[in-house]
This record gives sequence, structure tokens and C-alpha cells, in this order.
Amino acid sequence: MDNNQFLDILKERGLVDDSLAQEIINTIEISGKSLSETLVDYQIISQKSDLWQIIASELGLEVIDLSQFAPAADTIANIPAGIATLHGAFPIAVNGTALTVALLDPLNPQTAEDLGFALGRPIKVVVAPASQVSNLIDQYYGNDGSAINTVIGQLDNELASLDGDIENEMNSAPIIKYVDIVLDQAVKEKASDIHFEPFEGDFKIRYRVDGALIEMAPPPAELAHPIISRVKVMANMNIAERRIPQDGRIVKMVGEKQVDMRVSSLPTQYGESVVCRVLDRSSVSLDLKDLGLPDFVDNYIKSTMRKPNGIFLVTGPTGAGKTTTLYAALRDINTIDTKILTAEDPVEYDIDGIVQVPTNDAIDMNFAKILRAFLRQDPDKILVGEIRDLETAQIAIQASLTGHLVLSTLHTNDAAGSVTRLVDMGVEPFLAAASLEGVLAQRLVRRICPDCRSAYEPNEGILEQLELSPHELGDKNFYTGRGCDSCGGTGYKGRQGLFELLDVTDPIQELIIQKAPSVVMKQKAIELGMQTLRQDGLRNIYGGITTIEEVLKYT
Repeated sequence: MDNNQFLDILKERGLVDDSLAQEIINTIEISGKSLSETLVDYQIISQKSDLWQIIASELGLEVIDLSQFAPAADTIANIPAGIATLHGAFPIAVNGTALTVALLDPLNPQTAEDLGFALGRPIKVVVAPASQVSNLIDQYYGNDGSAINTVIGQLDNELASLDGDIENEMNSAPIIKYVDIVLDQAVKEKASDIHFEPFEGDFKIRYRVDGALIEMAPPPAELAHPIISRVKVMANMNIAERRIPQDGRIVKMVGEKQVDMRVSSLPTQYGESVVCRVLDRSSVSLDLKDLGLPDFVDNYIKSTMRKPNGIFLVTGPTGAGKTTTLYAALRDINTIDTKILTAEDPVEYDIDGIVQVPTNDAIDMNFAKILRAFLRQDPDKILVGEIRDLETAQIAIQASLTGHLVLSTLHTNDAAGSVTRLVDMGVEPFLAAASLEGVLAQRLVRRICPDCRSAYEPNEGILEQLELSPHELGDKNFYTGRGCDSCGGTGYKGRQGLFELLDVTDPIQELIIQKAPSVVMKQKAIELGMQTLRQDGLRNIYGGITTIEEVLKYT
């Protein structure tokens, strides 16, 4: 459902004016809240169900509550799974030849017309909250992949008549529906990225779920161009330009929630490759208690966040959850008496009460320049998206030594490696030793699916890779996921962090000043009680949270 479309209805009823409607749209974009939640916040409607009452009244239809609805099996059979998913329709009742349905988008009259044509029977529409309709479609039709096949069948039939007119192809109903289903399915499966990849003989579409790429049923290769053009149109990118990389953004409603997608195109030998980075605020918890941190790491971060100055680094590869950890840490101290500034590339999640600044290379707004400006803004805590060069590192150290707590990230393999990376950049060792409070290295591993988790006996070969001997194991259990419908047959569902915390105490400071190699620093930290990524991995293996294979892959 289009937010502007519904706000037009509220304008006609005199409930909002043009300026308030625009303010509501801006608030939705910043907060990530749904339209109904925002309207409740603005006291325009008293509760979320009022929104659907207004829609039903506008269309002259009945509104129903489906929260406890349990349809009969013969009612479900009236709509094939592919058609239900394609049209966003759920069957409610059969009255003679007529079929009563609830639609995800009751404001679009074309949907009921298309559904009636597809089923060959009259359609009666009732109005229900989109989240309830979406949940029922997922529950009763969710594991059936025929929706994509249904659309591809329509594509083959309808596009044959367009004589290769790309402009018409990308704006044709089947292409629009196909792209919508791909994007919606990715969000529902909690994918972090969607890849559209043209090759010489085929066109692949893949999702990254829990860090692993999953390929979906591919469309015909000749549809690569119109599908990618459609994505570029949605992202407000130049479809006529295919020779240079472009960036764009898609803001899409999925059910009742708004999802932000950052889109990147890359010219390749066989056409443009497009990747959508999914920023679903509702699927990411920004609370420290939800990150699965070991107690001593949780306590250390909370105490460090309350220090008046110093530098705290989080390190790891791309996609290791570094930004999420830092956001959660900032939210823990986001109070009225603390001024927090962040410089990010880009701003991924908007947090009320924190001043967030995006970098912009086109006008030379880099981390160093923003950080220098921050020092004139009277901050208490500063987050710098990444320390990439000596200039940024030097300003961060200057900020920390003049009474500011600075948080940032680095790309190194372990915690000790971050210290030597700073020195290698050109930071004076005595300054690094004086300013660093601690370094947290982290990785994300996949969690075993709780619905198909089972114990098993690992062979000696894989235990040797973990450097474990049988007598060390005692009565410890090992688990794996067999694969089920809940996890899509992968055996994994969700992700868990592995953490390695280097507390920069006096002995570590001495080694930094001496320019000791990272391996020496790491060994000293282990002697002082540091738990390595591998050791934290073993803790999660023994706890039945993840598998040996995942820990070996990432540590």
C-alpha cells in the first residue's frame, strides 16, 4: 500500500493538510515506523485498527479481524499458492460461486479484477490489517515456490508481444510483480543482500541469508535487462547509463513496515550486476542484551561507554556486525545529558537523540573532515564509521586525549592486530598506548536451527582441526541441524557473535610502546586472561548454539 495514497484519503477527510502529510512521510523515512504507528504517534488515529476502518469506509467494504482466523482446508484450496502470493490475496469464505478474499492492498482495484480473471469467478473483497493478511499467506502458502513460476509463466506470455521494447518490458505488470515478489521474499527471509547477476547464458538471483548465499529459481536470461532496469527505476537511477557504477535507494513497504534498500549497479561483461543491501530496522536488535555477548564483554562495554575519554575499537571483516555492536553500545548511553555525534558511510540506522552525519566523497566530506568539525560541536561521545587513514586516526586520538570517548572500527583479523595496524598507519606508539581503552574483535556464525537440532559424534579428523584431543572433551556434546522447513533445509537459523576482547592494561601498553609484534601482544593478552575468537567459538559449540564447521570457517 502506498503511504501517499492513504494520506490523500486523510486530506480529503480534513484530518491532515499538505504540510503535515509531508512531515509524516519524513518521519516514516527517518524512524522506520509503519504508517499506522506514525499516525498513532501524531494522534491522528487513536489505534492502529482505525486505519483499516477508514480504508473500509472509503471503499464501502467490511473490515474484519483475522488475528484468530483459522480457515478450512477446502477454503484454502480455492486459491493456488502461486496466485495467492502473486496477488497478495487470502481466501476467507466461499459463497456460491463468489470467493471472499482479504487483500494486502485493498486500495488497488486492479488486484481484485486480476484475481477474478485468474480464478474465473466473482471476487468479494473484505479489508483486514496488511500484517494479518501477510502472516496468513506466509503460514498457509509460504513454503510453496510456485508464485515465482506463475509470474515467469506470465512474463513469457506477455513479453512475447512487446517486440523487445525494453521501456514497455520493465514497466509491464509481470515484471513489476516479479521484482516486488523477489524483494518481498528477501525481506521475509531476513536476507541482508539481494544479488541480480547476468552471465553469458543465464541470469542468477541470489539472497544472502545468515551470511550464506542462496540461489532462487532463475528467470529466463533474456529478462535480465528489463528486471535490472525495473530495479534501477525503483532506486531512482539512470537507466540509460549502463557504462559506469551507480548508487541508489529503494524505500519499500513490506506488510506494514518500511524497509530501506541501498542499491549498487556495476557494469560487467554481460550487462549490469545489481546488489540491494537490505536495511530492515525491525529485524536488527540494537540492544546490547540481545547481541549474545559473554557477560564479561557486556560488562566491559557498558563500563567503557561511561568513561570520559579514550578510544574503543571494534574489528572484524565486512559483515561481522561491527556497526550493530557500536550502535547498541551508543543506545545504552543515549541519554538527555550526553551529546553523541556519529560520522558514517552511509548512515544505516537512524537513532533518535543522536546526531548522525553521512560522508560524501563528491564534496570531500570524508571521515577526517567530519571528525575535525565534530570537535567544535561540544560532543561527549563520537562514533567514526571506520579509521581508514593516518589523518582520521590522528584526529581520533586528539579527540580522545582532549576529553572525548571515540568509538570506531577497523578491518583486522584479531584484536591485537588492530593495535599494530594503527602503528603501521603512522600513529606514534606512545599515543596509541595512551588513547586506546580496548579492542573487540568479532565474527558472526550461523546458529543451529532450534527445530531440527540434534546431537552427534564428530569424527577425530574434524576435532583435530579444532586442536582438541578426545580426553579434553569429557562428556561434552556436539550438535548439528538436520535441515527442516523452518530453516529451508540448511540446518541453520539466525546468527550468533563470537567475541575476543583485548583490554589495554599497563602490560599491553608497554608492548605497544615497544612496537611488539601482534603475535607477542596476543600471547601476553591470553596470559592476562583474554579469551580468543576460537575459544569463544568452542563455548558456543559446547552450548549447542553453533556447529564445529561454522567455528572453523570463521576463526
